[in-house]
Amino acid sequence: MLLNQKKTNTSKLKALLLSDNLEFILEAHNGISARIAEEAGFSGIWASGLALSAQYGVRDNNEASWTQVVDMVEFMVDACNIPILLDGDTGYGNFNNMRRLVRKLEQRGVSGVCIEDKLFPKTNSFISGEKQELANIDEFCGKIAAGKDSQTDDDFCIVARVEAYIAGWNTAEALRRAEAYRKAGADAILIHSAHSEADQIIEFAHEWAGRAPLVIVPTKYYSTPTKVFRDAKINLVIWANHLIRSSVTAMQDTARKIQLKENLVEVEDDIATVKEIFRLQGAEELQAAEKQYFLGTKRDLKAILLAAAQGSGLENLTADRPKVMLPVNGKPLLGRLIDQFKKHGIDNLAVVGGYKHETIPSKKIELIVNDLHATTGELTSLLCAKKSFSDDMVLMYGDVLFRGYVLRSLLESDREITIIVDSQMLESSTNETPDYAYCSGPDDRSLWGQDILLQQISEQSCRENSSSDGRWIGMMRVHGEGRKWIEEALDQLSESKKFPSFDMKDLLNKLVLNGRPIRVIYIHGHWINVNSLHDLERASEFAANHAK
Repeated sequence: MLLNQKKTNTSKLKALLLSDNLEFILEAHNGISARIAEEAGFSGIWASGLALSAQYGVRDNNEASWTQVVDMVEFMVDACNIPILLDGDTGYGNFNNMRRLVRKLEQRGVSGVCIEDKLFPKTNSFISGEKQELANIDEFCGKIAAGKDSQTDDDFCIVARVEAYIAGWNTAEALRRAEAYRKAGADAILIHSAHSEADQIIEFAHEWAGRAPLVIVPTKYYSTPTKVFRDAKINLVIWANHLIRSSVTAMQDTARKIQLKENLVEVEDDIATVKEIFRLQGAEELQAAEKQYFLGTKRDLKAILLAAAQGSGLENLTADRPKVMLPVNGKPLLGRLIDQFKKHGIDNLAVVGGYKHETIPSKKIELIVNDLHATTGELTSLLCAKKSFSDDMVLMYGDVLFRGYVLRSLLESDREITIIVDSQMLESSTNETPDYAYCSGPDDRSLWGQDILLQQISEQSCRENSSSDGRWIGMMRVHGEGRKWIEEALDQLSESKKFPSFDMKDLLNKLVLNGRPIRVIYIHGHWINVNSLHDLERASEFAANHAK
């Protein structure tokens, strides 16, 4: 099967070079970047010498050995299913080195190699190019012939790179070399230029007149319209170093933020998730680690969102929809919540609706209706969802936005019941009475590793000469035995005549009264709930900056 894939990819590379249409390939420098290039839709990959040396942290002067280069390119071959053309510098030596290189590349599944007519060890073309000496034409032709004679796959391609323009020579010299290399057996000619305009390239292409496939690298003359290349009958364009350069920019920015902030809060939501890395690696055997990282040992984790209210104070906006369907930067508040859960691997979602519940899209969620929403509170909605309870679930309000790390922190807890408490006490809406949390200990990092437990939730101060420890934000996780505890407390509270008025804080207080430990995870802001027009304006700003 592998041999068939190698054969297929060499044929694909040759087809790209011979295509009547202008084709494009993209630089990659390791397995994960090769997969990214393939997923982006490119038909081939340029294994750039500059990028390969850079990912090793060495200069583009043959400081990485050819065996190190070939080993890395093999990882790239394994990671994707499109042809790879290796930037083989000068062939890493003389004709004998070239013969061995071609044999090794074929063995590793590489589809072709490009060699340049400079001296070994090479120097990057954009570093004092006019001072660089070119190889003897006859010697370089012998290197091409040796490579062609060594290949066992007829479709394996050798591209000859002409550096005449780089070294300060004119078009006549570039043509003389290109023609000699073509006659020596090169499958294509790569004409290189350091000019910011494509004048040399277009002049060469006109004079070359299609004698063999023509390849270009528009790193310096990148502003040239692509139509110019098509009109010049160029066969293949190489975008030669843009993945490595973009990755450097991203890594520098992330490193600066982490060093400055001394935490990961400012970067975690802006970078690829660990789950995305697992996916790009294509390693099914890592599924166990993925489960542990995101969802503990279970995959049936469920989210139940309470979303039955119209929204007191928002009546002018909710005449035809519930509060959770109000748009925040063009997307319903509920839709943003659902996206957050799905991003963290939770696809099983139930929404308890009530007011205008028919406006809540129900294709991708389980919609549960509290028909008594107008005269009942949150616990009645939760009781409606009892049949949908899971042994591993998140219960929360449907009007909350939060940074991704808040949900991750909740999912990583292995306690039966865990809640999120904000110790910074964010400003409250004028239409809202905060749920003050009183806990067994304050938000103190010296207590790291010790469980902080909830003692009481109250809408007013219940300690003499002492403030609360924070504010419960309306998020809790129920795990294992915690489900039985929740169902037991619900059944007990439902026997009260006051049950229709009970809300989630009454449930938490009942659990505490029953002696059930509720673990507290402290956060420091990075969330917002929507209970007023002012909140809605703040939510738009929050979503634009944080809620990803």
